[in-house]
Amino acid sequence: MMIAHFSRLEKDYPWIACPLVASAPMLNIATAKLAVAVSSAGGIGFIAGGYDLSGLEQQLIEAQDLVNEANFHDYHLQQSQGDAPILPVGVGFLNWGASLEIALPLIQKYRPCAIWLFAPKTGVDDLLPWTRAIRSEVPYNVKIWVQLCCLEDAIESTEKLQPDVLVVQGCDAGGHGLARSASIVTLLPEVLDHLKSREPSSTQTIGKPFVVAAGGISDGRGLAATIILGADGCAMGTRFLASPEAQIAKGYQNEILRASDGGVSTVRSTVYDKVRGIYGWPTKYDGRGLINRSYEDIVNQEVTEEENRRLYEEEKLKGDNGWGPQGRMTTYAGTGVGLIRAVMPAAHIVTKIRQDAMGILQKSFVPAKL
Repeated sequence: MMIAHFSRLEKDYPWIACPLVASAPMLNIATAKLAVAVSSAGGIGFIAGGYDLSGLEQQLIEAQDLVNEANFHDYHLQQSQGDAPILPVGVGFLNWGASLEIALPLIQKYRPCAIWLFAPKTGVDDLLPWTRAIRSEVPYNVKIWVQLCCLEDAIESTEKLQPDVLVVQGCDAGGHGLARSASIVTLLPEVLDHLKSREPSSTQTIGKPFVVAAGGISDGRGLAATIILGADGCAMGTRFLASPEAQIAKGYQNEILRASDGGVSTVRSTVYDKVRGIYGWPTKYDGRGLINRSYEDIVNQEVTEEENRRLYEEEKLKGDNGWGPQGRMTTYAGTGVGLIRAVMPAAHIVTKIRQDAMGILQKSFVPAKL
């Protein structure tokens, strides 16, 4: 089974294996340790730059050290003789708050392989200064990934930004996305149909981006399904929460292992941002997390928003006991959480999901006996 465009992907990221698995730049969770572990297994790991970039340089320095230890030297990460090597991890930015002035010198200095842009404050046009600066002022061919959650943004991003990769996120995803969006099963084909039918203008040739699917993918079956739907690979967040490299509390990780029936046990809401005092997200976004007292008390009008936030601060003092259905700690997770049953090293997650997916795909494309 040949995955579409994979030979082109390998030119951009020479260490990757087929099919592509990427780890999402989960805020406060996706550090250098997780990103390098994913890339070391033939995936593409992303460090979370987020909206506050004050700690990003330290993460990039750590990533450099970890890459040297992981022995990536055989993968021709230098673009030309004399250049500093490309860092085989990417960085994700939450563009409603991230500063281009801070980000650009760090990209120039540490040379991450890809930049992941998401959630501009007002719309796609907000990302134009980022793409223009990266393409004109970064002295190597850094790839631009753009995450989106609807067809309109896919069309506008493709035409205006000309990204190398579109990350198409369905509504099953954990963490933040559009409050109104479709599942990956319908959104991905609709986006791909548009890309296939679009004719470049006579004055500007726009290449078709690679497409990575996200939202509810937790195992090889999910990855295989997205490949059959036409994606070039997948990005996962929730699955990597159950890895030792994820920077999360034990109580949070235990909840990821405990939870089941993700369509019932999780909910999309803005409550989990408000209790933490995060108000910068554009109004069309919310976040999917496991249902707990922070959510239920607001829905049932048991507390005010101010009281809910006070109780959340008290709950933080309980440590790992602050998580759970009767706890109050924010526990972002996608609907695929019920498929996650064990903590596993991130590199093993990548390898197993890829192998399982390839096994399914090979069986699916073996001609049936008459």
